[in-house]
Amino acid sequence: MRYLVTTSVLIGSLIISGCQTTRQNAMTGEEETNSTTSGALLGCAGGALLGAMIKNKKTAAVGCAAGAVAGGAIGHQLDEQEASLRRELVNSGVQVHRENDRIRLVMRDQIAFQTGKSDLSPSIYSPLNSVAKVLAEYEETELVIGGHTDSTGSDAINDRLSNERAMSVLVYLRGVGVESARMHAQGYGKRQPMCSNDTKDGRACNRRVELELIPSTRS
Repeated sequence: MRYLVTTSVLIGSLIISGCQTTRQNAMTGEEETNSTTSGALLGCAGGALLGAMIKNKKTAAVGCAAGAVAGGAIGHQLDEQEASLRRELVNSGVQVHRENDRIRLVMRDQIAFQTGKSDLSPSIYSPLNSVAKVLAEYEETELVIGGHTDSTGSDAINDRLSNERAMSVLVYLRGVGVESARMHAQGYGKRQPMCSNDTKDGRACNRRVELELIPSTRS
């Protein structure tokens, strides 16, 4: 019991040190648990489980504390990175979505490319420069670049176009200092629609590039 009480105190201290434990959801306005808190709680659960499997209650408590520290640190860094991106990308037309341990940036076709082309539009340079700036500040982040199209045209054309658009973004970011090893580009064609392809607005919604920032998996 002594170890569990101590662990609870550690988690509480960690959450307090991470500043606020909740934040306002940008879409709904409701309060939600921020990633510092979520990371600490998930880290504790994972560490405790591993500790219990290895040895006993004492080890489980120690594992909980260690996991909470690691999970809370990652969550806190993601919270800071999300805040930086929102500041940098305000009024840019880029949508910023937070999904657990990843941050997703949605760049619609009209600000990124001309219709049917893979050359970057000048309007996307500033947002991409902002992304590169934040990536330079948070080196433990990797970037997955996904190209997407609407359902118009053949699979072969859409797959090629979405791949070329994703690679255009990667090449630009590499040119402004982002390491190639931190990035992966993939075209998904029309296979991952956000909206219905039955309307003009829905098809415009689906023509996009998404940049997904995730914790680094590199050792």
